[in-house]
Amino acid sequence: MRLTAELLLETNAPAPVACILMLHPQSIDGQIIEKYERSFSLPCPQREYVDVYGNLCLRTIIPAGPFSLENRVVACCPDEIDTDPSAAFMCMEDLPDNVLQFLLPSRYCEADALGDQARQIVSAAATGYEPAATGYEKVAAIRKWIHENFEYAYGTTNSSTSARDVIASGKGVCRDYAHAGIALCRSLDIPARMVVGYLYQLDPMDLHAWFQAYIGGRWFTFDATQDIPKGNRIVIAYGKDAADVAIATYFTDIGLTQLKVSVQPAP
Repeated sequence: MRLTAELLLETNAPAPVACILMLHPQSIDGQIIEKYERSFSLPCPQREYVDVYGNLCLRTIIPAGPFSLENRVVACCPDEIDTDPSAAFMCMEDLPDNVLQFLLPSRYCEADALGDQARQIVSAAATGYEPAATGYEKVAAIRKWIHENFEYAYGTTNSSTSARDVIASGKGVCRDYAHAGIALCRSLDIPARMVVGYLYQLDPMDLHAWFQAYIGGRWFTFDATQDIPKGNRIVIAYGKDAADVAIATYFTDIGLTQLKVSVQPAP
C-alpha cells in the first residue's frame, strides 16, 4: 500500500535549544520512500548525518518561543509482514559483524538478567504445547507471552522504565512491549533491535515502536501490541533500545505543546 504519513511537532522553549531529530525514513528492503518533505515555522540551521545504525539524523537549533515542525512522507510498504516458522536460530559465529551488537544488554534491555524467564516462556510449560524449536518459534512465543500477559496502559511507565520494570509490572505502552521482547530475545542469544515508525490504522494514532529479531539469516518483525501480524509500516529508525531511536533528542528542557500523527492511504 502507498501511505502518506504526516507529523506535526510544536514546542515553546524559553531559549534556543540544540536538538537531534530523527524523522527521515529511508528506502530499505520492503519499503520505498517516494517523497519526503519537512518545513519549519521559523528558520533553523539544518545539518544531516548518518548515525552508527544507519539512521538519517538532523542536527538543528530550535528557536525560543512558539515553534512548529511539519513532516510528510509518502511511502510504498507491503500489506503484510514476512513470517517463517522454520527460520532457524543462528549461532554467534555465523552472525554478521554488524548484528553482534544487538546481542548485548543495553540501557533499557537488561538481557543478562532475564535468561531464566525467557527459557521458561519458550518451554512447553509456558506455551501449553510443544516447546518452541526454531529461532522464529522462540521469538513468536515471547511475542505471544507479552501480548497475553501485559496490559496496554498509558501513564504507567516513564522514560526511565526498563524491560525488567515492565515485565515485573505487566503494564506499559508500545516502547515497553518492545523493550521486553528485545531483552528476552537477547537473553536467549537471539539478536533483537528496536524499531520506531508509523503503523497504518494504529488506534489511537501515534508514532509506534516494535522489535525485530535476527533469525534464519535476516531480520523479522514482531509486534506484541497487535493481535495478528500487520504490515503497512513505515520504518523511521533502528537501534538497541529507545535511547537510540528517539524522534527528538533535546539537550535542555523544552516545552512540547503538541505531537500529532496521521497515516492515510496515499492519493
